[in-house]
Amino acid sequence: MTTQTVIRKQDFHRVGEYIWELPKTFRSDMRVPVRIYADEELLEDALGDKSVEQAVNAATLPGLVRYVIVMPDVHQGYGFPIGGVAATDTEGDGVISPGSIGYDINCGVRLLGTRLMREEIAPYLADLATSLYKNCPSGVGVEGHVPVSKTELDRVLVEGARWALERGFARPEDLQHTEEFGRMPGADPDKATPKAKDRGKDQLGTLGAGNHFIEVDEVVEVYDEEAAERMGLRQGQICVQIHCGSRGFGHQICTDYLERFERVIHKYGIKLPDKELMCAPFNSPEGQDYLRAMACAANFAFANRQVLTYHIRRSFEETFKGKIDRTERGVPVWDVFQVYDIAHNMGKIEEHEVDGRRVRVCVHRKGATRAFGPGAPGLPEDYKDIGQPVLIPGSMGTASFVLLGTPGSMAQSFGSTCHGAGRVMSRAKAKREVRGDVLKQQLQAQGIQVRAGSMPGLAEEAPIAYKDVDRVVNVVHHAGIAKKVAKLVPIAVIKG
Repeated sequence: MTTQTVIRKQDFHRVGEYIWELPKTFRSDMRVPVRIYADEELLEDALGDKSVEQAVNAATLPGLVRYVIVMPDVHQGYGFPIGGVAATDTEGDGVISPGSIGYDINCGVRLLGTRLMREEIAPYLADLATSLYKNCPSGVGVEGHVPVSKTELDRVLVEGARWALERGFARPEDLQHTEEFGRMPGADPDKATPKAKDRGKDQLGTLGAGNHFIEVDEVVEVYDEEAAERMGLRQGQICVQIHCGSRGFGHQICTDYLERFERVIHKYGIKLPDKELMCAPFNSPEGQDYLRAMACAANFAFANRQVLTYHIRRSFEETFKGKIDRTERGVPVWDVFQVYDIAHNMGKIEEHEVDGRRVRVCVHRKGATRAFGPGAPGLPEDYKDIGQPVLIPGSMGTASFVLLGTPGSMAQSFGSTCHGAGRVMSRAKAKREVRGDVLKQQLQAQGIQVRAGSMPGLAEEAPIAYKDVDRVVNVVHHAGIAKKVAKLVPIAVIKG
């Protein structure tokens, strides 16, 4: 049974200019406080749906460390809010919670760069958008160009982007610029159900629907010249973002383990206010099985974005080869290189300092991005001294941002920050208030090429359905849990 809680702004203590805390005394079953990163307006937005109530419910999970963290792009999810972070002790009574990681395991963003400039691609932009739409399958349940056998799918689940490298869909430097270097350890295909595998086997290299997209962007502002140069970014440059995850495979993994945990939770004596928070002790057989299955889904997503990268490279070559012959350092300017790839729905085993000691925790990030600071483990050598790149997509017609992780994110938020703009309007309401064909015309009038298979699907993702991404990013920047590097705006959008 879900617990109903009325939460008001005055229930919070303001502990920093952009940090608000709901003490654990707010409700008798809370084990830790809830901390929200927001300005006044974004806090009001968060209180407009059930997301803060969901964070309070999440604060009842066993073994939580420090507090449940809520990012400024928060909105209501299933059980655990989208835009939430929770760390549980892996060596004590901590749990692992599939709903606190999300259905789309390793939904994430990949940023690709080129050496093309906005003015030189203008005559070919419509052709590029059409090529991307043709080469990158999108939509609900769509099949990709790379069907795999059951045996080969198991390899994908273990090897992630390394499988794509062996198959010719990746370059070695792509893996270096991917979180976990494109492969989550510990994956065991035997922990994924046949139903999950059946849903995933034909979906490699597909975008999906909903808020997933491919976007061609222009870098319009650079805030940190040194960091931008390190990442190969400069003003006026053309980039591409991919936003997608583990497709039906990851969704089925989450569904299967929520059902399994619900069948066994009574034996561990765990009581929860919302069954969508269903969990199991981290060190239990069920908890460890989920961890191994989740790693499979994460690896599927890394491989999926890698295959899409291959098709994006094909599209740029098809569009520009023989038309734009300029080179830089002997490389065609239309050649696509990888800046970074990072997840925002994932559970990670990490060490963090808590009360002066190092603690091994399972960090659940659902709609929140890992944002490790300079010198942290797991960063590629060429980014190690600047910190982890963080990719924050906006909504169609609005800006996206490249950020960096900071020492502040390591100290305050388990090395985490926001993941996007965050919804303020449900999909159903957006479809009632926005006509997809009208929105398409409006975007094209702004100079944004749109290719979409579904007008109702396009309406669901209208900019008015989202918070102001500039405001969200300013909060995490000023709160010190990420810092701004560059701002991008869309010039072409590909959706299912």
